[in-house]
This record gives sequence, C-alpha cells and structure tokens, in this order.
Amino acid sequence: MARNGVAANVLMLVLMIGGLVTLASGLRQEVLPEVELELVFIEVVYPGASPAEVEQAVVLAVEEAVRGVDGVKEVRSTAMEGYALVSAELLLGTDKDRALNDVKSAVDRITSFPEDVERPTVTLPAFRQQAISLVLYGDVDEATLRSVAEDSRRDLLRDDRITYVELTGVRPLEISVEVPQAQLRKYHLTLDEIAARIRLASVELPGGGVKADAGEILLRTTERRDRGHEFGDIVLLSEPDGTRVHVRDIATVRDGFKDNDRRAFFNGKPAVMINVYRIGDETPITVVAAANEHVEKLQARLPEGLHAAPFYDAAEIYRDRLALLLRNARIGLVLVLLILGLFLEARLAFWVTLGIPISFAGSLLMFPAAGLSINMISLFGFIVTLGMVVDDAIVVGEAIYRHRSEGMDRLEASIAGVKEVARPVVFAILTTCMAFAPMLMIPGAMGKFFSVMPKLVIIVLLISLVESLFVLEVDRQARSATAARALRAAHLHSDCAESPALAILRHCHGHRDVHLHGRLRCGAHSIQLHPESGGRFGHRSPQNARITGRMTQLIESIIEEAEQAMRDPKRISRGIYGEIGATTTLEPPLEGLRGNEGSERSTLMLYLVSAEEREISTQELVERWRDAIGEIPGAESL
Repeated sequence: MARNGVAANVLMLVLMIGGLVTLASGLRQEVLPEVELELVFIEVVYPGASPAEVEQAVVLAVEEAVRGVDGVKEVRSTAMEGYALVSAELLLGTDKDRALNDVKSAVDRITSFPEDVERPTVTLPAFRQQAISLVLYGDVDEATLRSVAEDSRRDLLRDDRITYVELTGVRPLEISVEVPQAQLRKYHLTLDEIAARIRLASVELPGGGVKADAGEILLRTTERRDRGHEFGDIVLLSEPDGTRVHVRDIATVRDGFKDNDRRAFFNGKPAVMINVYRIGDETPITVVAAANEHVEKLQARLPEGLHAAPFYDAAEIYRDRLALLLRNARIGLVLVLLILGLFLEARLAFWVTLGIPISFAGSLLMFPAAGLSINMISLFGFIVTLGMVVDDAIVVGEAIYRHRSEGMDRLEASIAGVKEVARPVVFAILTTCMAFAPMLMIPGAMGKFFSVMPKLVIIVLLISLVESLFVLEVDRQARSATAARALRAAHLHSDCAESPALAILRHCHGHRDVHLHGRLRCGAHSIQLHPESGGRFGHRSPQNARITGRMTQLIESIIEEAEQAMRDPKRISRGIYGEIGATTTLEPPLEGLRGNEGSERSTLMLYLVSAEEREISTQELVERWRDAIGEIPGAESL
C-alpha cells in the first residue's frame, strides 16, 4: 500500500462514501434497537377471581401444559385479580412460529378451566417503540373525550408517515343491559335466558350460496349490533296474539364504558393520551414531525374546553444524543488536530485526525450485515469509541514522523514506521475488542440490547486498525517542509521531554507502591463522593392493602399542592399526567399486555423541559415532590 497510493485512496473513499451512501439509502433509525424476543405469552382472563384462585385454577394448569412443549426453556407466571400472564421463554434457535402453534395446541387441550374463564390468548410479543405522546384534556365528559381522541387517531393514521397509533387512559367501550329483578319475575325470565337470546340475535354468519341462472347468490345473516338502541330492539318474548316484549321494555340499555376504576388526567383535568409508535423503517424524527403537524391542525377545530398538547417526545431525546455525538466529534477533531500539529507535520496531523470520520463512516457500511441501526445505544457506542479510534493512528503517525526526522526517505520511513509499531498496535486493538466481546454472549432479551455496543465498538476499532496500517502510512507529509518548522517542532518535543509531567511519570515508575497507594486512595475517595440512595427507591413493607378512593383523592391533592409550589408549571414541565387504575410507562417494551391494569395501581408522570429552560434542578424537584407525598397509608410500593 505504501508503494501504491491509488489503492490506499480508493480504500479510504470506499469506506467514507460507502458509509455515507448506506446512511442515506435508508439505514434504520430508532430510539432503541428493535429486537425479536424469544418469548410466547399466554393471557387468560378469569373475571372476579382473586389472585389465589387465578393461580390454582389457571396458572398451574397452563404451566403444566406448556412446560413440556419442545423448545420451551423456562416458564414464568403472574397471577393477578381476574387475570393471569404466563410467559414461555424459548431456547435460542427455536422456530418461534412452530413453538407458538405447539403452545396454542397445548393450552387448547386443557379441560380443567372453570366455566367463567375466557378463551386464552396465545401470542408472540410485539415490540413497538413509542415516538411521541399527545394529550387531549379538558373539562368535557368522557364520551366526548373518547370520540375526539378516536377521530384524532384516525386522522393520524391517514398520514403515510405514521403506521400505528393507540389510546391509553380511557376505558373500553361497553354496552350494558340492566334488568330489574321485578321485571324478571313479571315475565318469568332469568338473566341467562336473556343473555342467550341477545347472543343469538346479534350474529353475522355466512349462509352458503344459491345457484341461479344469473349466477351464484351468496347468503349471509347480517344481524351484528353495535349500538345500545339496536340491542333494545331485540325481541325476547312473542305471544300468540302478536304481542312482543323487547329488551328495551324490561331493561335499561346504555352505551357507556367498562365499569372499572381507570381514568386519566392532565394538570388536574380529564384526559386521554394518544401514543404514536415508530414501525419498520420509519424514523422517530419523521413520525414526530407528522404528529406535531397534526396537533397544530387539531387545535383549530377542537370543541370548546378541550385542548391538545405534546407530552413525551422520543425524537427530542434522539436528537439530543445525536447532537452530543456531533459536538464531541467536533471538539475531538479540533483537539487532535491542534495537539498533533504542534509535534508532527500539520499535514500528517490532518490525516491522523481524519481517522475519526473514516472509521465512523466505514462502520456504517457494515451496519446492515451486523444487524445494527442508528439508535440511542449505537450513538452512545460512537461516543465511547470517539477517543479510541485515533490512538493507533497517532502511534503509527508518530513512528513514521520519527523516521522521517532521522533523515529517511518518505517511502522508507512509512514502511519502517508501520513495521515498528504494527504488532503492538494490532494487539492493542484486539485486546480492546476482546474486552467488549463477552457482552455478545449475554443470554436472553437483555443480551440482544447489550450486543449492540460490542458489535459497534469492534467494527469501529477494526476499521480504525485497517485505516492506520494501510491508509495512513502512505506519505501525506508536505514534500517541502521548511527547516524552521522542523526545528520548532524539535524544540517543542525537547521541552516536553523535560516537562514536570514526564518527571512525575518517572517518579511513579520508580516508586510503584506509592503510585498504587495513590490510585487506591483516589478510588476510595470517589466511592465516598458517590451518594447512596438512602433507600429512596425501594419497596415499602407490604401491608396487603389496596390503593382505594382515598389514594385517588390524596394523589389529586398532591398534584394541586405541587402546582402551587412550582408557581409557573409551564417553565418547569409540559404538565403532570396521571392515571388511576394502571401502571403506565412512556417506553413500554411490550404492547398489548393487560398485566399493568388494576384498581390498586396509579401513576403520575412529570415530563420536564430541558435543564436550560428551568430554574429548579431535577433532584430538587424530586425531593420536593417526595416530601409532599410523605407516607401513603396502605401502599405496598411507591
């Protein structure tokens, strides 16, 4: 390569241009890496049953049936009030579709379920990433809030940039039929008889086909009912004289919501959250841009008393991490170029510094083959390797420069310099790769997240090694360097040779015990400076009590006190969002599970603006909020 500068330049261009083309051609961008989990979920609903009853009647039977399925490594179960969740972890390499069918067959063969148990649901977990959350809130009734939220959801889905949207903090729709006991006695009916007749009268079934001269006529029973008044028209009794008794004659039919304790609020007002997700090749930035455009249009046509606001914004976090990488890269490039320019030829320092963008761009070229994407973890990996990628180039460049300063020809100095340091440079890179390699062997779902970091670090370091050994040694130095510059560099190098730092280094080398003692003391001091949590983030002793209406009132009063204490909430946060009857997170790893619901659960979230926009620190706000909450009677965990 030293004798063929064209080949070195072609290699450099392939790495840089190839990486940029890969990035521009649709390299996946996401907040967290999208991984496939080796899990199968079995969900069973047992209305009205206690956790102990759910365990005895459902969980034990499902565990026994699933444990013997081929490919199942481990079975974990959770029993809650009226609900059971069983997760079967699969062995690596197992065909998930086949395992899903086997688990379904095993669960369908269970005959010991109580009569009230609903049909089990067996699914593969879907990993979806939340891009942005929009909040609709105001002093309106629940039906209006739900209707506007559904319209907003449909409008968002019409945008080609958005694929998946769902609502949270709102109760499921339900049509209730309430029959007084006096009416049952009057007409000699039972609830089971009424339920059976309503079920039979609300069907939509194919009825086959009838062949005619004009062709085949398809028959279908279209008696599906979607509104309360449609169920009220169902005939329950028919007398010989033509008299009919309808459901509405003996019962009250309501279009409403499921009777549970779940409700949401934003800044003390009823609310519903619209979660927009990134799917497939969509990027967080484009999805969030589409959602924000929708909010601007929505504000103009909302009913009086109803408002819309963005809450959680994943693209903002993504942009901040990307900005941090670019800022650090710019600082690193300037520092490396400046410092190396003082001791080496400026042109050689430039090519050493160029190793950073070459290594990063070249790694992008390998992303598709390695199954990587641009996400929070890979961006952090770039930040970690930012200070590593020029180390080998600096060593190689300094070796070449030293041979040049000794009077060697440019070609001879390049070959001799690389040969001199090639072995230690290669071993330095390989040992660093080996230090990150164990992270590739972490099993389970977390291992798939952790594997992003070592893959990226190893790829970047290996490309940096190739660049330093096969591209850098091509002589990039100025052909007519002045003697004055060489003399100035020699004087600077000589001055640094007698610098206090080098004297301290020599002293540490001669007194290793003192040096080791100093390092241990520094380590101990750093541990003392690190404050312990003091049990702040722990579980309180369980008292086997549920969070009831008193908890709801307490939370609402705390919100009011917190808003008053903060004076101007808009300067601190985007608002306080809370849910009663559910544990809500902004980044749910798995969607569609009901295990976070329950009347004993509540959630409060305060999404802060950036630190530059507020006067109070995060820690101070947390302490103030914690002091305001105090001890919650009957709470199992906080």
